[in-house]
Amino acid sequence: MKHAIEELIPGYIRGLPAYVPGRPVEEVERELNVRAVKLASNENPMGPSPLAIEAAKRALSDANWYPDGGSKALREKLAARHGVKPEETFVALGSSEIIDLAARALLRPGLEGITSEKSYAPYSLAIRAAGAELVLAPMRGYTYDLTAIARRMTPRTRLVYLANPNNPTGTAFGHDELDQFLGEALPHILVVLDEAYLHYADRKDMPRAEELHRKHGNLLIVRTFSKVYGLAGLRIGYGIGAPEVLSVFRQLKTPFNTSVVAQVAAIAALDDTEHVRRSVETNRVERRRLIAGLERIGLQAVPSETNFVFVEMGPEAPRVCEELLRRGVIVRPLGWMGLPGAARISVGRPEENDRFLAAMGEIWPAHAAKRELAER
Repeated sequence: MKHAIEELIPGYIRGLPAYVPGRPVEEVERELNVRAVKLASNENPMGPSPLAIEAAKRALSDANWYPDGGSKALREKLAARHGVKPEETFVALGSSEIIDLAARALLRPGLEGITSEKSYAPYSLAIRAAGAELVLAPMRGYTYDLTAIARRMTPRTRLVYLANPNNPTGTAFGHDELDQFLGEALPHILVVLDEAYLHYADRKDMPRAEELHRKHGNLLIVRTFSKVYGLAGLRIGYGIGAPEVLSVFRQLKTPFNTSVVAQVAAIAALDDTEHVRRSVETNRVERRRLIAGLERIGLQAVPSETNFVFVEMGPEAPRVCEELLRRGVIVRPLGWMGLPGAARISVGRPEENDRFLAAMGEIWPAHAAKRELAER
């Protein structure tokens, strides 16, 4: 029997699927009685920035005080770093808060939001949660097709979400492609460029987003401290965009949306260039090794610009992921994202990647042989 209040909740909200997080290591270890490694949520296996840890420890002694609700010191630091004005920056509860605020500010029933299929699920959820129509463009291979997205823009379109590099496929588009796309987008369409994995990209022509922000007033750049800086557990991210848009976000956000610990840790992490360098270089080496290891057992990973690899396994994918889990290796099956034959594997520490490759070396040949037999 439905509760009377439930009937008052709009149908477009009641019907939303919940975001599916990766399984915690502790839960898997307790359930299966194994020592587990987590290669599922794209965290930095090198840990947090050491400078950020020290700053966070010092800030704990002031935890009885509310934080700066406007994140003034961090916004000034970010503005200087990116060559913009402080009022062109916005600090958020992870990049996910900005994704949500953009939809809340710009969408409503009768309007449209666009993103790509095979991309980060919260974009679609944010569009649908605002009551707007979700428009999905096909990918070109495993990469965003900006031409296909441009063709789908209409007078009702108000918002476009782009992930570059993309999660979960790990691919990226270049500067000129984005510049051309922004030139085609109507001025009333906000283009949200999510660059969570930017530091890990090796592609030489990655978009110079700050330059495009100055050229195109409808670009909102989204970054996070969760990946290369290793602060996923502190939940802090930021945006760079038009002051008029960001002022609306400040009206909509919750008071004190980021903690004092997260703010000071983020400020310190921005100066920890050595931690960033080591994280990027280690990821580059281990990503290459993961891809080569998968190739040796007959699996072709999609070339990645991120700290994870995406691989198609076919109908066997859910079973393979389950068998890995029972061996204590947690990866991300992607059926919940509409990719039932694929998995995403985060790049871990060398010993974690060794364990994954050893487990796959035991698991995959039997599945490959079974598939070959079925195809005869």
